[in-house]
Amino acid sequence: MIAVVGHPDLAPWTRTLLEEELRERLARCAEAGRTGLVRVGHGLPVAFGRAAQQAGLALVAVVPTLNRVPALLRERDRLAAGELLLLSQQVRLLEYDPVDRNAYVRADERLLRACARVVAIWDGTATSGHDTTAHLVAYARRRGIDVEVLWPDGAERIPGPAGGESS
Repeated sequence: MIAVVGHPDLAPWTRTLLEEELRERLARCAEAGRTGLVRVGHGLPVAFGRAAQQAGLALVAVVPTLNRVPALLRERDRLAAGELLLLSQQVRLLEYDPVDRNAYVRADERLLRACARVVAIWDGTATSGHDTTAHLVAYARRRGIDVEVLWPDGAERIPGPAGGESS
């Protein structure tokens, strides 16, 4: 499996740039018979899901549950989750609270353990109170997971609380 992690505060034009870059990379993964894995959410997960579909890569969407019932997502994630479910060939349920930072970081770590490769949409900055991209890159590398960092020319982040958790 291949997963994506990255900054949650990507500028809209950056997500558009990345969707094209991801499509090209994911096409190679599709040829190798891999599957994409993405935790539902807005922004980067949707760009990854769209790129996976265009590349012919099978997609697995991960939905949070609380006490074995799908968890209520933040409003900004609901439409994105619906689109990702439509793009996916399979859905997995994972027990964690999507509004608890520590819970979703642990969930992301569990997901990465199931992957052979991670594409990191990362500008190289350290982990912050909201953005766990650097942590997840280090986590994957410590476990011997192949990490490809992608930060195309012209990519930008929007400063401020616009982001949230890493995807």
